[in-house]
Amino acid sequence: MKSTYDVKTVKIGGQTEEYNGHSGSTLMLNKKLWFQVVLLLTLLGNATGAHASEADIHVPDLTQVSFAGLGGVSGSTLMYLGILVCAIGAIFGLVQYVQTKALPVHESMGNVSNTIWETCKTYLFTQGRFLAILWVLIAVCMVYYFIGLPWNDPNNHLSHGELIRNGIVILLASILGVLGSYGVAWFGIRINTVSNSRTAFSALKGNPLATLGIPLRSGMSVGLLLVAVELFFMICILMFLPRELVGPCFIGFAVGESLGASVLRICGGIFTKIADIGSDLMKIVFKLPEDDPKNPGVIADCTGDNAGDSVGPTADGFETYGVTGVALIAFLALALAANPKICATLIIWLFAMRALMIVTSLVSYFVNEGISKAMFAGKKDFDFEAPLTHLVWLTSAVSIGVTFLASKLLLGDFTDAAGAAQPALWWVLSVIISCGTVAGALIPEFTKVFVSTNSRHVREVTNCSKHGGASLNILSGFVAGNFSAFWMGLVIMVLMATSYYFSQNSALLSLMPQKFLFAAPIFAFGLVAFGFLGMGPVTIAVDSYGPVTDNAQSVYELSQIEARKGIKEDIQVNFGFDPDFENAKYLLEKGDGAGNTFKATAKPVLIGTAVVGATTMVFGIIILLENLFGGAVAKLSIVEPKVILGLIMGGSVVYWFTGASTQAVVTGAYRAVVYIKDNMKLDAATASDKDSKEVVRICTEYAQKGMWNIFIVVFCFALALPFFNAYFFIGYLIGIAFFGLFQAIFMANAGGAWDNAKKIVEVDLRQKGTELHAATVVGDTVGDPFKDTSSVALNPVIKFTTLFGLLAVEIAVTMTNNNVKLGIGCFFFLVALIFVYRSFYSMRIPDENTGSEDHLILPHPPHR
Repeated sequence: MKSTYDVKTVKIGGQTEEYNGHSGSTLMLNKKLWFQVVLLLTLLGNATGAHASEADIHVPDLTQVSFAGLGGVSGSTLMYLGILVCAIGAIFGLVQYVQTKALPVHESMGNVSNTIWETCKTYLFTQGRFLAILWVLIAVCMVYYFIGLPWNDPNNHLSHGELIRNGIVILLASILGVLGSYGVAWFGIRINTVSNSRTAFSALKGNPLATLGIPLRSGMSVGLLLVAVELFFMICILMFLPRELVGPCFIGFAVGESLGASVLRICGGIFTKIADIGSDLMKIVFKLPEDDPKNPGVIADCTGDNAGDSVGPTADGFETYGVTGVALIAFLALALAANPKICATLIIWLFAMRALMIVTSLVSYFVNEGISKAMFAGKKDFDFEAPLTHLVWLTSAVSIGVTFLASKLLLGDFTDAAGAAQPALWWVLSVIISCGTVAGALIPEFTKVFVSTNSRHVREVTNCSKHGGASLNILSGFVAGNFSAFWMGLVIMVLMATSYYFSQNSALLSLMPQKFLFAAPIFAFGLVAFGFLGMGPVTIAVDSYGPVTDNAQSVYELSQIEARKGIKEDIQVNFGFDPDFENAKYLLEKGDGAGNTFKATAKPVLIGTAVVGATTMVFGIIILLENLFGGAVAKLSIVEPKVILGLIMGGSVVYWFTGASTQAVVTGAYRAVVYIKDNMKLDAATASDKDSKEVVRICTEYAQKGMWNIFIVVFCFALALPFFNAYFFIGYLIGIAFFGLFQAIFMANAGGAWDNAKKIVEVDLRQKGTELHAATVVGDTVGDPFKDTSSVALNPVIKFTTLFGLLAVEIAVTMTNNNVKLGIGCFFFLVALIFVYRSFYSMRIPDENTGSEDHLILPHPPHR
């Protein structure tokens, strides 16, 4: 049976190779992967080990806890109330979808919006199948971990039937995690593809506040539904599963959602930037206006806006909230195993904070809506960033106030394991969480200094382009990115230092057993990461605002509404207003500029959460090593060679990942540009469906090719390195987190500066089609994979590596056959290196037939 794609030939290095889209390479890769899995199981079958400790995470009985500050309400009652709050958040999201869909829209714009939606559906179905294949690989390792390890363990008291039953439940929890990330991505992309046309049509009325309100409302619905669904799943796992399964199921759930986020974030980031670059470069080559309907790359670009800027961040946000919560629960369950009542109290307190996050975000949204109407109603122009900024700061303030109030009610009468009252604990924990909440507002402010259209850094990029062209544009963007990494690193450091200071308060130290006193700062850092997400729905809302405003511009142009005969009379008769076409374009471009800024503000928040939260997840490995061998903390010294080597290894993987993800974009964009140039019909009104679909296919193909290489390398390194040395692997995790933090911030903000420098030329200077515009377009295409591919994907990669590493370390350290351990480590390390090699050499742009493919061409004779 033939592939749905045409068979093509490509000349590479003088030889002709045949391929048929991505199907052939996928089948070949599948065979290799299954061979690796079978070999892994064979090797592991020769090793014996003890029952892994992560499977022994015991979450205490929550019914034993009551809260006098709330009139003796039990912990389980509060958890059930949490489910009610989740229902409120989910209902709000669904109601907003229905209301948004009911907004007026012209048929021409609605048709374009529906075309984008249909293309997005195809993309998501394709990624769903791809995700299922990768899940099977992870499931094999989880089966061995949760069933194979304890199967012949003399310390295991479960029958083989019970092990199999428990393993199936844990696998189902991981599937739930994958489906959670995948499902909220579907909702996000659906409401965004409804909102884009309504936003475009609203701009014709000349009411900027209404044009701003539609994408913000859709973003808020995504944010609230996302957090509500994630919290609902976690409460259900906590309350309705047998207690001995809660801990393992949390681990399975976190691994699943992390896998889903990694795939959707990386694939989406590669897809969207292939399409974006392919479409943007046509503006220079053919002097086309923005989103010209005759450009076959525009539909792929619109799909990419949703694949990269909606699907990716939505899945990433879902995973971030879940993994951060699981990390803190695992920390408490392991550190406070001897004090189950204290552990239960703190777990309920955490979940209460998560539920109140939904309430505070919802209240802040409505209050901000009222403030915006009072300030901007009736105005024909205003700063679109102002209402978004007000929402972020208002939510931060409300969240901090509610944190202190709720902590006082829940922990005001707290007593430690010795029965001593700890009246200061409630405010100490509140201050630590508030450090993260403040970061959630401060980091966007510092980000705007480097990426906003009002920023002096961005204006510097524009000014450099006037006489220095694309070269100085790019260099100035590098300056903005590097400066931003310094200042945001400083902000994160100060807030973490503050949390460290309060972690040494006697009230918090009283929680920790004597042997785990060193872990008090680790708990504090985890709470900072938790606080980062204290205004989570709003962070997602302002991030989701961007792709809607970006798509709205495209919908406006693709609808060709201005050229329709009798359109003014049509709108007057059917919708009751006189359209203002010129001002509509200005409002949409201005909204897109604000969207670019706030898409950039969410990225450092999410990557910061990953890095700070990773320190908490590493604690599970430290406890395992401490219990098995003792002296684990002493061996984690900065002068320990194994740790230093691990740090270097982690940094090297970050830079490989950046190169590999960008290379996938480069090759895919090259193919897209070649196809578009060959099939551009300048005398046609619109591009053909066939040509548009082919560009979408090219984007999808190279997104999956790039993802295969990246996933196998990350997966194999996470498996291989623990088999060499656990402390080396801990250094690797810390290295990948902290190198990744600064690489991601630099790339995200440099890309944001280049993007909005172009926006200044288009909106403020109104110089589209000029040499200045061409220079900023080049800078923007350089920044595309910086800000929307490599930087943002580091967040789920860090968390997936850490989570999967928890399982891999325990498999490795419990093996007794050192030769087998070394063999497994070397095997997977070699596989990783093969795919590192493939990530460039199998993704290269084919040489054109110049007759010199196998010869080095020098500009002058070599020196003798």
